[in-house]
This record gives sequence, structure tokens and C-alpha cells, in this order.
Amino acid sequence: MEPVDAQPTLRDLAAVARRDGGDAAEALLGRVRQLALRYARARLGRFGAEDVAQDVAQEVCMAVLTGLRTYDDRGLPFEAFVYSIAAHKVADAQRLLIRGPEAVADLPDGVEVTAGPEQLALIRDEASRAMALIRTLPSQQQEILTLRVAVGMSTEETAAALGMTAGAIRVAQHRALTTLRKQLTAGLDGVAS
Repeated sequence: MEPVDAQPTLRDLAAVARRDGGDAAEALLGRVRQLALRYARARLGRFGAEDVAQDVAQEVCMAVLTGLRTYDDRGLPFEAFVYSIAAHKVADAQRLLIRGPEAVADLPDGVEVTAGPEQLALIRDEASRAMALIRTLPSQQQEILTLRVAVGMSTEETAAALGMTAGAIRVAQHRALTTLRKQLTAGLDGVAS
């Protein structure tokens, strides 16, 4: 029995948005933006570029909206289509970030009411340590953890996006997490000594 408030799949939303536009397109883009933003934050986190992650998510939405007219449903999850666009947009953003900083306004527009500098520094430090550990993994395992944990894709969606079987995704994810657990334990044992 299906829950009463179950959300339609992205594939279903895409089909309706392609046909009718309107509310379905708005709902589709809202969910696509969430996926793209989580993915961009995970991939660009080491650069500390939240504004770039926001820009990437917006670019992904625009590309999905533009590509929706010619999108051909081949039975793969719509998330795989979104992921392929997001991966390209993030790679473009990483190249720009590596090239160097951009000029910014001298004064902020207003006061930001967010976490204080100390809390932000702690959060960034923890995220930086986690990302450093993840970067020690093979690139395929890094991508699997990013899609599964940061983006929230299912095993099947991740498999479709990466051209693997769901079983291979589960095995690779298990191996990646086991490796990270061992590294973390080894690091904690070194601190305790």
C-alpha cells in the first residue's frame, strides 16, 4: 500500500512538466535544485564556495529546463540525467575556482544573522577533515559516497548514473566506508597515544 502523501518520482514530474509545464515544472525544478545543491556543496566544499554551489545549482536547473524539451526517457532514473548535468557544471566551477579568486564588493549589503565565526570555523574544520579522508579513496568510491550520502540518491539511481549495477554500488560503498572507518580509528588511536 502506497502512502497517501508520497511524492511523485522525478521521472513522473519530468513527463508532466514536459507535457504541461506550470506547477509540475516548478515542482520538478525545486527538487532538481535540492539534488544539484547538495551535490555541488559536497564537491565544492573544500573550496568553501557556498555562493558558487548556489550558482551551480541554478545553472543545473536552467540546463534541465532547457534539456527537458529534448529529454528522451530511456528507462533510467531522471536523477541520472540531472547528475550528468551537475557533474559537468561542478567540473566547470572547480576549474574557475582553481584559476583564482574573483573580486567582490568592498562592503557587505547587510548584516548576516548566521552562526558565529567560531562555530563556522569548527564546522568547516570538521567538513575539511571528512573531505580529506574521502579524498584518500579511489575516485569511483568518492563519487559513490557523494551521490549516495550528499546527494541522497538511491543505490539504483547511483548505479544508473555511474553505469554500474546496484550490487557493485553496494560493494564499493561498503568498501569505501570500511576504509574510512579504519582510517578514522587509526587516526584516533594515534591521538590517544
